[in-house]
Amino acid sequence: MDEVDKIRNEINSVDERILEALANRRKLAEQIIQAKDHLGTPIRDLLREEQLLADLIAKGRSQGLDAHLITRVFHEIIDDSIRSQQLHLLNYDKTGLKRVAFQGIEGAYSELAGRKYFAPFLDLTLFAGVDTLEQVINAVEDGDVDYGLLPVENTAAGSINEVYDLLSIAQLSIVGEEVLRVEHCLLAVDEVPLANIRQIYSHPQALAECMKFMAKLPNCQAMPYADSAMAVKKIKEEKDPNSAAIGSEEAGKLYGLKVLRRNIEDQQNNFTRFLVLAKKPSAVDIRIPCKTSLIMSISHEEGSLLKALSLLHEYKINLSKLESRPIPGMPFQYLFYIDFEGNVAEARVAEAIEKLRSVTTSLKVLGSYPAEHRSKTSPRIEILAGSAPEAEVEPPAPVAEKKEKVGYKLASRAHKPDDTIISVRGVKIGGPGFVVIAGPCAVESPEQIHKCARYVRE
Repeated sequence: MDEVDKIRNEINSVDERILEALANRRKLAEQIIQAKDHLGTPIRDLLREEQLLADLIAKGRSQGLDAHLITRVFHEIIDDSIRSQQLHLLNYDKTGLKRVAFQGIEGAYSELAGRKYFAPFLDLTLFAGVDTLEQVINAVEDGDVDYGLLPVENTAAGSINEVYDLLSIAQLSIVGEEVLRVEHCLLAVDEVPLANIRQIYSHPQALAECMKFMAKLPNCQAMPYADSAMAVKKIKEEKDPNSAAIGSEEAGKLYGLKVLRRNIEDQQNNFTRFLVLAKKPSAVDIRIPCKTSLIMSISHEEGSLLKALSLLHEYKINLSKLESRPIPGMPFQYLFYIDFEGNVAEARVAEAIEKLRSVTTSLKVLGSYPAEHRSKTSPRIEILAGSAPEAEVEPPAPVAEKKEKVGYKLASRAHKPDDTIISVRGVKIGGPGFVVIAGPCAVESPEQIHKCARYVRE
């Protein structure tokens, strides 16, 4: 065994001990929520989390680890603990297999979102792809599956209107949500030049999220398809070297296509939000941060929407989404879809909804469900920056009196009419884009600058 193999074996041993430690920590999280449940105490203690991170950062520094690494790792560990405790309070039924319907085929983004949402119960979950979004609704309503998964909005392309229209007539409840990072790839049967591609197939939503990339291929036509994974499968089956598909890298691996380009979406932080639907609403413990979704219609008169929104404001209810959709057969009248922070099990929220009925012509509560986003506790800046020894700084040299009052040689357009562009690690300062540089408004002390530099580094 050579030196490299020996070190790799040691690394493997360390990794195994990390896994054992994570498993033990999760078991302790399950024990502590049982104690909290008995006492009725909150799931989270933000002060403890903050102190925990501060202590870990201090200990990590003594072992040569930076605050950024420690914070990232323990954000995930703490979030896993919170999620485990929430799952305990939700009392998920672990008896028997559960079937989940999604639109598309294996490898679709909806399936990936479903696997993420049901990750703790994958061995008890079967996924069934159907052709349309409406069929997802029908499968749940008919009892063919236990849950349905629908994409409802994307950070780049906006809301999926068909889903909102289906929710208005569906006899289902929202019981959960999942947010999936969507990273689009251009996939083809072989590694060919982009100039050879003449058609790109994918779901209309995926095509809309990659418009800037598509615009760079003037001889290429966008071909809407029922599902991104179906488009990937079509390219594989037809073996046309001039065609490509936009889909996930997972779908490309599944169907044996080559990745021509990764991350071709217009926005690099591209997320799609999915709703999890069931026949019956779920009761969520009030200690779990929740969202509530509802649909309302209002009378077609001045101030009617304002009355409804003012009532929610009166009860200090924070809206996270407000969407309008036309009512079929009633020109220029609309249904309003609202998401807000809160749980119908809270007295404040229940009273607000009851009063809301009095100022609307119809109101349908779609469900209260655990919010997917869980806030991350951050240590204070002074903890991140730590302390650094003060460095001796030479006093600034005296500024010579400028004799030339007009037309400074380094700054005046009279000497250099063109923009000066400085590139700092790929960021162009002075170019056509707008660049933000953050920092203290003034240099006040060596200690201040050292702390800022340490914080930026970490």
